[in-house]
Amino acid sequence: MNFSTIGKKEGLFELIEIPETFGPLKYTVDDHKIKTYAFTQNDYHPWYFNDSPFGKRIGHASILGNDLLSLFLTKYDPNSIIGLHTQEEMWFHNPVYVDEEITIQGEYTEKYKKRNKGYVVMKAEARGADGRLIVQHRGVEIMRIHAGAVVAKKTAKVNDENQVTGEYDIALEPAPKASSVIKPGTPIPFLEKRTSQEQASVFSWVGKYFKNIHNNLEQAQKAGLALPLVQGQQQFGYLTEMLTGFFGEKWFTSGWQKVKFIHPITVGEKITCKGVVKECFVENDETKLRLEIWVENEDGVMTSVGWASASV
Repeated sequence: MNFSTIGKKEGLFELIEIPETFGPLKYTVDDHKIKTYAFTQNDYHPWYFNDSPFGKRIGHASILGNDLLSLFLTKYDPNSIIGLHTQEEMWFHNPVYVDEEITIQGEYTEKYKKRNKGYVVMKAEARGADGRLIVQHRGVEIMRIHAGAVVAKKTAKVNDENQVTGEYDIALEPAPKASSVIKPGTPIPFLEKRTSQEQASVFSWVGKYFKNIHNNLEQAQKAGLALPLVQGQQQFGYLTEMLTGFFGEKWFTSGWQKVKFIHPITVGEKITCKGVVKECFVENDETKLRLEIWVENEDGVMTSVGWASASV
């Protein structure tokens, strides 16, 4: 992906065009990319380094998420971006194989103003070398915002009818694997994470030689932050890891995940990913589970909330 600043637009809400297309771009998901992503997520599952249930080595389910989110940087100056990712949604259709050439492309489909903030919506997808659909992405980003103004506040409001409460039946043991007999209200195994500055920096493109509020302390402080923030997409990857562990191989072919980032996380904070089974249902002749998922910091404050489903 070309992150050169030459001839690119400043990252301002006013300069965003609707529609505006990005790509298609082709590149290979090679061993280096797998290892880099594993480091940033601290996720070294053997499927990503050896054989998998799909007959060969595969990439993490969410390994292409940041690439799809960052497609706009092919037309906008990366060093001019000060914004916040507020919502991420992905549909998982097929695994990506190691050493496979993939094609990604996307489009800005909508922009709007709300509470004096400029929002932009990106829809994108990734396809394999044989044309099969791997993942679809829909992301919402705030552009042209003073990030420090929202550090102590929620960065998004959750207005969905099925609002995530973080409540579950503490008398029930976590269900280790997805099945059709799990009682609603049952939690799934939690996942603890602590993102180092090195991990946050690599995830947020420090190797591409530009600075942002995730990979550079000076840039973060210019934006009014005490420390760099962990990128929302990195939190999304943690939740994806938790769901992959629960659903197994079915997650790569039937998973759906929607997350809203409602409170910032700074580098070094310990967080816990949690989930609870809400219902078992049938869709297109497949039995599926619907979950509520969320991330909490050490104070018990929710930093992300979301919803997920997949076949069992």
